[in-house]
Amino acid sequence: MTRQVSDHVLERLREWGVEQVFGYPGDGINGLIAAFGRADGRPAFIQARHEEMAAFEATGYAKFSGNVGVCTATSGPGAIHLLNGLYDAKLDHVPVVAIVGQTARSAMGGSYQQEVDLQSLFKDVASDYLVEVNVSSQLPNALDRAFRTALARRAPTTVIIPSDLQEEKYEAPEHEFKQVPSSSPGTMSAPRVLPPRSEIERAAEILNAGTRVAILAGQGARGCAAELTRIAELTGAGIAKALLGKDVLSDELPFVTGAIGLLGTRPSYELMRDCDTLLIVGSNFPYAQFLPDFGQARAVQIDIDGTMIGMRYPTEVNLVGDAKATLAEMIPMLASNPNRAWTTDIQENVARWWQTIEHQSMLEAKPVNPMRVAWELSRRLPENAIITSDSGSAANWYARCLRFSGSMRGSLSGTLATMGPAVPYAIGAKFACPDRPVIALVGDGAMQMNGLAELLTVKRYQSRWEDPRLIVCVFHNNDLNQVTWELRAMGGEPKFEDSQTLPDISYAEVARCAGLAAISVDRPDAVGPAWEAALSADGPVLLDVHTDPEVPPIPPHATWEQLKDTAEAVLRGDPGGWHLIIQGAKTKAQEMRPARRG
Repeated sequence: MTRQVSDHVLERLREWGVEQVFGYPGDGINGLIAAFGRADGRPAFIQARHEEMAAFEATGYAKFSGNVGVCTATSGPGAIHLLNGLYDAKLDHVPVVAIVGQTARSAMGGSYQQEVDLQSLFKDVASDYLVEVNVSSQLPNALDRAFRTALARRAPTTVIIPSDLQEEKYEAPEHEFKQVPSSSPGTMSAPRVLPPRSEIERAAEILNAGTRVAILAGQGARGCAAELTRIAELTGAGIAKALLGKDVLSDELPFVTGAIGLLGTRPSYELMRDCDTLLIVGSNFPYAQFLPDFGQARAVQIDIDGTMIGMRYPTEVNLVGDAKATLAEMIPMLASNPNRAWTTDIQENVARWWQTIEHQSMLEAKPVNPMRVAWELSRRLPENAIITSDSGSAANWYARCLRFSGSMRGSLSGTLATMGPAVPYAIGAKFACPDRPVIALVGDGAMQMNGLAELLTVKRYQSRWEDPRLIVCVFHNNDLNQVTWELRAMGGEPKFEDSQTLPDISYAEVARCAGLAAISVDRPDAVGPAWEAALSADGPVLLDVHTDPEVPPIPPHATWEQLKDTAEAVLRGDPGGWHLIIQGAKTKAQEMRPARRG
């Protein structure tokens, strides 16, 4: 049987170790779909309900596996639908390869059906590598470069293959002029990049000179838990975590202050407010107002990407290198800080904060406090759980209320902050780690946007997962809650119900219609038992938790302007009215409660 170009594409994917491709069919990739049919599930074609979901699933897979995620879509509208998920990968520095169909070469330029200028369409999102293959001898080099670039640059890349070429006989590149061969795919060894020793010594001198050291760790510090812990022990530092770095270090460590920024904790805010020295490791955290005042702290930054360094704070020493290797070189140069008053304050603030979160989570609300949903989960999280979160107010509870420990992993759309990735991320995570439980925290706006449809994908593929647990928890408050609070706190505007109120629906009933187990919760005392039932189930479960939209996602330092604007929103006729004022006052008051000893 003559081997077609499409067969070679899948063969090359197998050689790269690809086990599944997330996608949606269409006639622009008919040749590839036929090849999948001949490939006996190697790799498997995983059918999402929408191309955007396929890109999110590939991104989620890449985030939790460390390997390249692969997605595919047809020409025209299918290719366009991939963009949001690919931008999510681009902004969070995740390796994804998109294989996209195109109109037949004979029709190009003729305003043919579904003909879109894909090179222009993808030139930004796939700026690190974008190629259209027009003769079969361009393969396998084009695919290999797409994979190698995605891995090296931690970025999405795109290979465009016209539909007619997919069905042609494959002819390998020859050893002649204007032919480009390629070496066999294989595991790329990551370089051990180290800054000059003299620069590491300069950085160590700055840390040794500090008396109140703060560390900000981002996703680039993943795998550096031992090194960060040792530096904190030597310098007496506290460690705050950027949102994408939530799983970098255990929250059980007494010097870990938790998340930073609008979704962050008060100990992280105070750590940055009062420090005299700052070490930034693998983070591109953009909100300078949550970092020390300019000129307050001497600062050092470590990042593998020199283009992202020294751009958020006036750092004195910038170390371009692998975080783990650079920290390991620095540790012997650090002296033990004899002043432990700073460390004691940090640890007391952290202990008090977790008590505050518990108090806030247990406050009465109508009908269920959303913080309690996350807090009760936190008390029951398996040590190897993977948690995904959507954007919006769900991200607040994910960032603040969950205590990570053990080998827990978690992620969300950190930089693009797009709605809708939690459920497809969870699906990607199950393919990356089929032996681990996965939990998606989703607002009802995101659930209505695309999560409901992906429940069908969960049902379809659940038998492939060794650990069958995939839990989708919906914060059911009939409100686009984050935007509602932004209107109030940043603009002084009342909730505009025409844009903010969501149609009511039973997510539990929809899940049951999709063939999944579901639990509805509308009482605070039922939250814990619902989590226990879901975590002990022998298959996927949806939790439909009716939560109070007026529980405020209060930032760690609410400014006078934010408080004034919220009050103005109430006076202008906010439909939440005094309930939101009372709920906000009760929540804020928990920060004033005396700390519990022990």
